[in-house]
Amino acid sequence: MRGALSIAAQFVAGLVFGLGLILAGMADPAKVLNFLDLGGIATGLWDPSLAFVLGGGVAVAFIGFRLARRTGRPVFAGAFPAPPSAQVDRQLIIGPALFGIGWGLAGLCPGPAFVTLGIGSGKGIAFVAAMVLGMAAARLVLDRQPAIGLPASR
Repeated sequence: MRGALSIAAQFVAGLVFGLGLILAGMADPAKVLNFLDLGGIATGLWDPSLAFVLGGGVAVAFIGFRLARRTGRPVFAGAFPAPPSAQVDRQLIIGPALFGIGWGLAGLCPGPAFVTLGIGSGKGIAFVAAMVLGMAAARLVLDRQPAIGLPASR
């Protein structure tokens, strides 16, 4: 029963997140690109409204993390997962850089891209396909390298 409740809670959270993205305009690549065009250099249409979306998200996350810290354990799991690493390495620099470049070029990031799948957007379908291929390529490259910070096996 606990597993079914967990799945239902994840579904509801995803639905609320997707609806929030739609209401905020984050599923519209043009709106996102106009926000990223600081000062209207490229289009003359700088749109600062998504800064309020960002601020609202930070405020909700701040409150949520404070409340989670007080509870001691999550509702649908035995314990909070430990962060994988506190080390700043090559992957931590390259990953967000590629994320930002992709977001700036396409006007989509993974959350809004999945929302656009629901509305049948060709750009969203192409973005998600490219994202999945990129993740698979990254996994192939990483699997061929020794673990970062650990000596290579012989």
